Amino acid sequence: MDVRDDAVTAPAAVADDAPPTVSRRLRLITVIATFGGLLFGYDTGVINGALPYMTDDLGLTAVTEGMVTSSLLLGAALGAVVGGRMSDQRGRRRTVLALAVLFFVGALGCTLAPTTEVMIVARFVLGLAVGGASVTVPVYLAEVSPAERRGALVTRNELMIVSGQLLAFTSNAIIAQVGGESGGVWRWMLVVATLPAVVLWFGMLVMPESPRWLASKSRFGEAFEVLKQVRSEARAQAELSEVSALAVKDEREKLGGWKDMRAVPWVRRLMFVGFGIAIVQQITGVNTIMYYGTQILTDAGFASDSALTANIANGVISVLATFVGIWLLSRVNRRPMLMAGQIGTTSALLLIGVFSLTLPEGTGRAYAVLAMTITFLAFQQGAISPVTWLMLSEIFPMRMRGFGMGVAAVVLWLTNFVIGLVFPSLVSGIGISNTFFLFVVAGLFSLTFVKLYVPETKGRTLENLEAELRARFS
Repeated sequence: MDVRDDAVTAPAAVADDAPPTVSRRLRLITVIATFGGLLFGYDTGVINGALPYMTDDLGLTAVTEGMVTSSLLLGAALGAVVGGRMSDQRGRRRTVLALAVLFFVGALGCTLAPTTEVMIVARFVLGLAVGGASVTVPVYLAEVSPAERRGALVTRNELMIVSGQLLAFTSNAIIAQVGGESGGVWRWMLVVATLPAVVLWFGMLVMPESPRWLASKSRFGEAFEVLKQVRSEARAQAELSEVSALAVKDEREKLGGWKDMRAVPWVRRLMFVGFGIAIVQQITGVNTIMYYGTQILTDAGFASDSALTANIANGVISVLATFVGIWLLSRVNRRPMLMAGQIGTTSALLLIGVFSLTLPEGTGRAYAVLAMTITFLAFQQGAISPVTWLMLSEIFPMRMRGFGMGVAAVVLWLTNFVIGLVFPSLVSGIGISNTFFLFVVAGLFSLTFVKLYVPETKGRTLENLEAELRARFS
């Protein structure tokens, strides 16, 4: 099938002479929606510093420590597919409002947890919100954004994720310094997450629905009104024509669920690519650094308090690298950027393993490992993570975009869950060096997959991209 049969004139070709109020409205929508990313980052990063204090208070073993850490990830896997399906059926905005409530309830439950069992359940609830946000927020931003600004605006969510992790690392260190060794200091670390949840809920009350979701429900008048908030009127009209044509085509083909994923060949192949992108992002081992970074640095030779403070460097470099990633996305194609990130992270992990194995215990090894974790995160957060979430928000058909990304995110979170669960046991069983060597091997497989199967998505409207992918995978 020729791509030109489905493609229509890209609205990017229409001059966008929108007044400044339109740009301000788009910025405001981006800021409010990405509070979901901030909560995602804080709730996944806070365990890094809270875990050592929680271990003493709750009497955690190596097994229950892994369960507390990974229960959020298991919840995120379920939350991703449920949240994706809900956002397709009920709307992106309404889904984000529900997720804000879950974020608040989950964070409060973790803060007040009297036992390990309650903590695991509360972390699972929090995971439902994290998983739902990981799908719904990027899709919402992708569908609101103009084609030429989509990469930069969707990646703002990744910036908020790493900013949330930095906030977690910093507040952990401050609370630990103020609270010292007093019992329950970890509860103060966890309760901070309730504040952004409140901001997200109140903010989304006054945000518009995704115009593409409205169009997928044949609510074209409402879609046009939303587009006029974030485009010039001429640009909004051109874009609505394109979106409406595709909505009618997707409605005719009844795209939208499990049946299509199994029965429609091009959708099935596209899901395979989405699954691969999700796995590639996780098997770098990034979340071993996010969840266990303080313990990795302690094992490398830092004192406990110094490791907690040094871990802030990981958060800082993640934020700075994401700024670089946003800048690169407007200048570099997605696919080579993803491959460059894979080469960088794999090399850094190899050196972490080598340094841990060969350097004598002490300050030299501690700072060598810290330098490599910083290098690793620079490539991960500056290339792999922003491209992953951006591509997953782009590649699926309009009527099943939330569902498709949700299923791919399930694969991502389950991979994350397995790694978070087994990492402490792997380190205990085969040592930190050999554990990181396993991630190096995984990195080589990932690089091969990206080279062979991942398509380029830069420079297309979502509608033209869908037509191209339909042609390529049919």
